[in-house]
Amino acid sequence: MTDGGETGKRPGTMSPEQAVLILKRESRVRSGTVPHAIAGVAVGPRQSWLAGDEFLLRPDECLAFHYARGQGITVARGDGADAIAENLWLNGSVYAAMAAINGFLPFHASAVAWDGRAVAFTGPGGAGKSTLIAALGARGFPMFCDDTLVLDIGGEGAPMAMPGHKRLKLTPAALALTGAARQEEVGAQTGKFYAEPPGGDWQVPLPLGALIFLEEGPDVSLRRISGHERFTRLQDDHYTANIFARARNHTPAEAFATWARLARAIPMLVFTRPRDEARFGEGVDAVAKALRDGLMNEGPAAASGWTSPVLGANGTDRAKE
Repeated sequence: MTDGGETGKRPGTMSPEQAVLILKRESRVRSGTVPHAIAGVAVGPRQSWLAGDEFLLRPDECLAFHYARGQGITVARGDGADAIAENLWLNGSVYAAMAAINGFLPFHASAVAWDGRAVAFTGPGGAGKSTLIAALGARGFPMFCDDTLVLDIGGEGAPMAMPGHKRLKLTPAALALTGAARQEEVGAQTGKFYAEPPGGDWQVPLPLGALIFLEEGPDVSLRRISGHERFTRLQDDHYTANIFARARNHTPAEAFATWARLARAIPMLVFTRPRDEARFGEGVDAVAKALRDGLMNEGPAAASGWTSPVLGANGTDRAKE
């Protein structure tokens, strides 16, 4: 189902520029007729199916999406189709399936660009990923992606991160915390608005420099992750991970090898901070300082459960208190 040329290449065998081109080409959208089944499996409203190089999604009775590798995305709109919902589905499940079918890993994370690398923050919905990268933008760190990080994991070493395809979305509370400029409402039921990234956005692929897991706690701290905890932390149950698993159709041994290799290749940390608006800036400043001080680099401390020196709001060194 490929159209030949660059589209037939898999990640790891292409340059970052070729990878960007493939994602752009494969995500082109047209209106048309969408099949009712793929690989002999009928797909009804509120159902999806991924088989081989195809993905079929019917989120409701009015919308249907079909992706076929080498042919792009086809959208069928019935009476009453919601344009806002269409855009959200296109940039969510449909884009993730397209990326996974082409060998990329869609990961639930938001990221900033710094020092020639992408630094990603991950956590469950509502963990504050988008709010954090917007606040970092106000401190000079450009947004790399929001909500979904697409990785080329085919090469050796650190995965290559592809620039984000989604616009920044923030709640009114997050807009107030970060000072980001509010734009149009995403949709009445989302409770969010599109926002202008305060630090601009980065449009060039970068190696993934670190993956930081967001957690809530009484104090602000950054802790490196080592050993088997790295592997365990990568076992995400987000829909993007499920789509990747379906697209790659790995045996258990192949899946284990893939995640184990990523666990070894990606520097990982845990960022703990209180979910207290009064202390929000303290946590953001701690991450910004860590980035500027180069604390995202792997080193001997990574194997010893090292905790970074994090400056508190009063300028004290919390790791030494």
